[in-house]
Amino acid sequence: MLEIPLSSAVLQCNKSMSKGECFSREFQEIHMPLWFFFHLVGCFLLSTRAANSKHHWLGSDLTVLSHECPKVHMVFPVRIFLLSSSVNACVDVVLSGVKLLEALGLEPGDGKNHAVLNSRQDLKEAFTHFMEKGAAAERFFSNAESFHHIARIASEYPGAQLYVGGNAALIGQKLATNPDLKILLCGPVGPKLHELLDDNVVVPPESMQERDEFHLILEYQAGEEWGQVRAPNANRFIFSHDLSNGALNMLEVFVSSLDEFQPDLVVLSGLHMMEGQSKEMRQRRLMEAVASISDIPTDIPIHLELASMTDQDFMSNIMHQVFPLVNSIGLNEQELLFLTQSASGPHASLASWSGVPDVGVVSDILFWILKEHGKTTERASDLTRIHFHTLAYHILVTVDGYWGNQVAAVAAGARAAGTQACATETIDTSKVFLKAPLEFVTSQIEAPSKISLNPDEPVVHWHREGISFHFTPVLVCKDPVRTVGLGDAISAEGLLYSEVYPQ
Repeated sequence: MLEIPLSSAVLQCNKSMSKGECFSREFQEIHMPLWFFFHLVGCFLLSTRAANSKHHWLGSDLTVLSHECPKVHMVFPVRIFLLSSSVNACVDVVLSGVKLLEALGLEPGDGKNHAVLNSRQDLKEAFTHFMEKGAAAERFFSNAESFHHIARIASEYPGAQLYVGGNAALIGQKLATNPDLKILLCGPVGPKLHELLDDNVVVPPESMQERDEFHLILEYQAGEEWGQVRAPNANRFIFSHDLSNGALNMLEVFVSSLDEFQPDLVVLSGLHMMEGQSKEMRQRRLMEAVASISDIPTDIPIHLELASMTDQDFMSNIMHQVFPLVNSIGLNEQELLFLTQSASGPHASLASWSGVPDVGVVSDILFWILKEHGKTTERASDLTRIHFHTLAYHILVTVDGYWGNQVAAVAAGARAAGTQACATETIDTSKVFLKAPLEFVTSQIEAPSKISLNPDEPVVHWHREGISFHFTPVLVCKDPVRTVGLGDAISAEGLLYSEVYPQ
């Protein structure tokens, strides 16, 4: 293992700094050397790790020493790594939500949540509802003709940008920026999406289709106003009329490709897209998805990325039928709350989050998921890991004995949030701020521990009945360049820096 002291030129915390400034400096100390040494020691580590089992390491190890701080052990991606990513892929059309609604001739008004969008009026009300909360959401637009008209206006609007979209494609695209990784993407890939994908992303011929699926990403900035509504923070509202991803059309292609590709990791997403299908179709395809996932060899870790949903029965079905088949899941605060509401779990009576989600409440729900649906000696479940991310902080939760290097994994995810939102290669302390609570309790149900954050040790650990929690604050971008895909980037980095223990 390499031990590399930081240069004395790296800025240190001192007594005159606020805790927020100290956290910024400490994250800078941890993160700057990692980026720098990626170029210096990558080839060396590639050769020294070549003999390791491909099924257990999702990267290689590197230790960084910080002045007056403990060692921070990082897993580093420096060898050939094969990842299969399925099932949703699309083209994201990203633009200002307020400007699009104005271009559609819509006036500001009251917000209202809609499970499905049937008209422009529904779109305006749903966007307003979530903009007022500063919360991310995704909805299906049922009217094809109206959606395609809106999509044409959006794509032609000055300043609109086209990006790779879909949780699976975004995770694959993020990892593909590392030249030592190869990604197999099985999703509906049209000509524009194929053009946007990284060269390291392999698309089976069966996944190619004549037309792209477009998702509209309506962004808003912190403090942006529309009528009487003022956004508390930057976020986005997503909607689409996506039938290919909604029907999981590429699921069978994905499973049939595994034997030839032989991946180190499988990433699944897109189950939320089925909400646009009829209840009968949805249940039939979910059962077929369960059968296909069951066919994946048990020595290949499977990560499921969740997304915004509105049907509690369908969420409950996913929890009971899919969770036991995957090793890891990734989700944000909206998905976590909807999950516990769907299954009458802890804090299910909480209607919505108020400000930064309470760490004790979040911890209780995460603990309950692994206790009720995770792997135990009595339960035939493979679920042993949850990566939770919200704007202010992240928590990585693991069942003891199955995952290692959690400190590095959760720190890497937090770094990805700050750098991607600000579009910088490293954390720029002038562009970020600390939003996480500096003190919190670890549970609102059981006798909790009270934790005070220490800038010298930005990753905090606690333990609860065989389950480990690793918490880290996020250095939040003051003026984010782009909000869509942040959760996928966070999950991608966390996975890449993770170690799977052989069983």
